[in-house]
Amino acid sequence: MTAHPASVRDLRGPAGRLEARIDEPRDAPRAVAVIAPPHPELGGTLHDRVVYHAMHGLTRAGAAVVRFTFRGAGASEGTFTGGPGEREDFAAAVDAAAARYPSLPIWAVGYSFGAWIAFEVGAADPRVAVLVAIAPPVESYDFTAATTAHKPVFLIHGERDQLCPVKAVQRYYGTLPEPRELVVVDAADHVFDGHVSEVADVIADLLS
Repeated sequence: MTAHPASVRDLRGPAGRLEARIDEPRDAPRAVAVIAPPHPELGGTLHDRVVYHAMHGLTRAGAAVVRFTFRGAGASEGTFTGGPGEREDFAAAVDAAAARYPSLPIWAVGYSFGAWIAFEVGAADPRVAVLVAIAPPVESYDFTAATTAHKPVFLIHGERDQLCPVKAVQRYYGTLPEPRELVVVDAADHVFDGHVSEVADVIADLLS
């Protein structure tokens, strides 16, 4: 499945307007995914290349996709808070996804810093059925929320990730209950330079 062209929408977050887009598969969606972008102070927005390719993988898997930019970055209002406010932003995006697609399960997806936020919020929200982390920086943030969430967890990591060694992610993976899956992308770094299209392929394979 390929995506319909994105519709531009603004989400109303606790700190004001959040820049957002919604992409839908060509057939009726079977789930709705909310993607959290990487660190907003490092240029992370909904337009990030990894986020963009993740969106395509998710639509190929049959999901509608809500991607957004955290407060204080891109066209989103507000100021970066280092975690608490960004969790509120993700929760607002989940609320919007649930309102637009009330009958569909929700997948919480995040890349890098956004993976931490997605896991923190998604693990606690009963509407969220699946957790997906792309390049999770498990040595920099606390990812233990997913270890007791009793939800399927999918991890995608670069073999040569310079921010978080793959061995650290493998150790974290060992703490997760089933069902779980870890895919290591050969020779990929933290931004998947030269391998970004593989992110879409992996997501489509994992979630189809």
